[in-house]
Amino acid sequence: MFNRTTDNAVALPPLPPSATDGDANEAYGSIQAISEAVKTASAWVPLLKREMAQAIIGQDHLVERLLVGLLAGGHILLEGLPGLAKTLAVKTLAAAVSTDFRRIQFTPDMLPADIIGTEIYNPRATTFEVKRGPIFSSLILADEINRAPSKVQSALLEAMQEKQVTIGETSFSLPQLFLVLATQNPIEQEGTYPLPEAQIDRFMLKVVVDYPTQEQERQIIDAVDHTDSRIKVNPVVSPDDILAARSVVDTIYLDNRIKDYIVSLVCATRDPRAFKLDLHEYIETGASPRATINLKVVARTLAFLNGRGYVIPDDIKACAMDVMRHRIRISYEAEAEDVSSEDIIRKILDTVPVP
Repeated sequence: MFNRTTDNAVALPPLPPSATDGDANEAYGSIQAISEAVKTASAWVPLLKREMAQAIIGQDHLVERLLVGLLAGGHILLEGLPGLAKTLAVKTLAAAVSTDFRRIQFTPDMLPADIIGTEIYNPRATTFEVKRGPIFSSLILADEINRAPSKVQSALLEAMQEKQVTIGETSFSLPQLFLVLATQNPIEQEGTYPLPEAQIDRFMLKVVVDYPTQEQERQIIDAVDHTDSRIKVNPVVSPDDILAARSVVDTIYLDNRIKDYIVSLVCATRDPRAFKLDLHEYIETGASPRATINLKVVARTLAFLNGRGYVIPDDIKACAMDVMRHRIRISYEAEAEDVSSEDIIRKILDTVPVP
């Protein structure tokens, strides 16, 4: 699909056959300008990766997805077994960004006020004063989010979607750079409260964290030589840098055929028969329109991280699993036959034609 190259070896997407030479020169010049803007706006990305690499060995996929959330302004749900550096990765990211960070440890006895805050009566002034909760921070680590009851989980809904919270009768805006990074343990379901569909759909990505490789495990042993193994991470990027990079991400070129490809992938989860896929009995409900929007945003962000001013089909394929795995509800038949949402997405990616 992307077959034209320039002097600096940047491959550019083709224009429609009806485009004139003048249109082509203007379009390619625009994409080159975007690529230059990407190069300038992403100068801090290698520095941030270097700081995180001091504390996180391996887990490249996890680190990249955290950067995607930071650049795309989307919340992330991290799922993995204990000890796989989920919490450490989020804390390291927060330390490398010059902004405020709060960790909220979710427990069964929590109340919504423990997160968003509450009104406290001041007897001297005979008025109620608002005491803000930890949600009023730029980076939020919601640790083991599924251990809190539903009413506590739902307290995050307004914050995650509207970037505001309501205490009493007053609504308060959250910081412009606001990101919820939640973790949950896929085992030990006793005493946990599964996230409702309405909330889990608010997460842009669901990232499954796996074990490190054997070589990475060997590096971890060498890196942890002391009882106190904490590593100092220096802040290397400011919120202004991140917000400026977001504005560049929004300009990255997205061809109409790429847009059609995104829509086809999402629609295939709702009506697989239309795409000659025999998956209808395995799917209870397909992906929501948020999946379509997030595929576009995340693909642009991946292009940004790879120094490109345009999106290619591989960007869509790379993010499809993390964007859609939590948005497809599988049927009882799928559970009985041990078919997961990941299996369904892989089949769709293998079947839907790539532009």
